[in-house]
Amino acid sequence: MKLVIAIIKPFKLEDVKAALTAVGISGLTVTDVKGFGRQKGHTEIYRGSEYTVDFLPKLRIEIAVADELVGATIDALLRSAHTGKIGDGKIFVMPLGEIVRIRTGEQGEAAV
Repeated sequence: MKLVIAIIKPFKLEDVKAALTAVGISGLTVTDVKGFGRQKGHTEIYRGSEYTVDFLPKLRIEIAVADELVGATIDALLRSAHTGKIGDGKIFVMPLGEIVRIRTGEQGEAAV
């Protein structure tokens, strides 16, 4: 099992959710986060004063998937989150030692 973490632009969430559902992903966790990469933030004007916004709003999506779904999950994320502009985000894949469903006590892939 793997934990797939994707950092995406907030307005792409519905596209990403639809693409993941289409490949068989039944659950995910979404968190509002802020950060920057090559974008390095941007400058805004508020009430006549200019200021720099260093941390840009993003969404962090976490998905626990069986090993055989990792490739399809990454492909779905790439297709649905892509805009072609800087700041599209990143995908991280990490091994997942164990999963336990609290309600039933199921473990491993059965708990996904």
